[in-house]
Amino acid sequence: MAKKIALITGGLGGIGREICIQMGQAGYTVVSTFMRPGRDERWLADMKEMGIEAYCYKCDVSDFDACQELFAAINRDVGTVSILVNNAGITKDGTLRKMTPDQWHDVINTNLYSVFNTSKCCIEGMMNQGFGRIINVSSVNGQKGQFGQSNYSAAKAGVHGFTMSLAQEVARKGVTVNTISPGYTATEMVMAIQESIREQIIADIPVGRLGRPDEIAALVVFLAGEQAGFITGANIAINGGQQMQ
Repeated sequence: MAKKIALITGGLGGIGREICIQMGQAGYTVVSTFMRPGRDERWLADMKEMGIEAYCYKCDVSDFDACQELFAAINRDVGTVSILVNNAGITKDGTLRKMTPDQWHDVINTNLYSVFNTSKCCIEGMMNQGFGRIINVSSVNGQKGQFGQSNYSAAKAGVHGFTMSLAQEVARKGVTVNTISPGYTATEMVMAIQESIREQIIADIPVGRLGRPDEIAALVVFLAGEQAGFITGANIAINGGQQMQ
C-alpha cells in the first residue's frame, strides 16, 4: 500500500520541523515548503539520515498562483496530498497606533490567506480519494488576543472560522478539518526572548513550563490518522492551561 503524502508548510524549523519528523516516523511521505534558501539542503539531509522520505519546495504560501504551482509540482513528483498541515506563519508585532498597513497585510496574508490558498489547491484531490486531513495551526493568542498582536491574533482567530466552515462542507467525503492552538512553545524564537520576559510568560502558564515541539507534533500525528476520523471542526488547545474554555 502506497504511503500517504503529508504536506507541512513552513516545516524547516521549530514546531514544523518536529511535525515533519514525527509524520515521517509514522510512515508518511513528508513534503515541506520554505521561503529562505539555505536551510533546505540541510533539512533534506537530516530527513534522509532519519530514514524519512522527504521533499522540499520553495513557495510563498501567501501567493495563490505560487501554491497552484507547488501542488502541480507535488502531484508530478510525489503524488496526491492526503494530509495538509498549515503551519507557516510570521509575526510583525506592534500596537495598532504604530502598526503599518504592511505589517497588517503581511501577517494576514501569510497566516490566514495561505490557509485558503493551500486548502483550495488540495481539497478536490482529497474529496476524490475519499480521505483527507487538514490541520490548521492557530495559536493561544487567536483565542485570547495579545497586546501588540492585533494582526496576528486576528489572523489566527480567522483560521478557526475557516476550519469550522470547511469541515462542514467536506465531512461526508471522508475529509476532516481541525485547528490546533499551541501556547508558548520552546522553539528557537521563544528561547531567544529576553530571559526575564520568558520567565513572566512561564509564570502565567498553569503547568509551569513552556510546551515542547514534540508535544505539538504528536497531536498533529494523531489528528492525521484513521482513528481521528470522528474529530472535525474542532479547535484543540495545547497551551498548558494558559487559556481554558
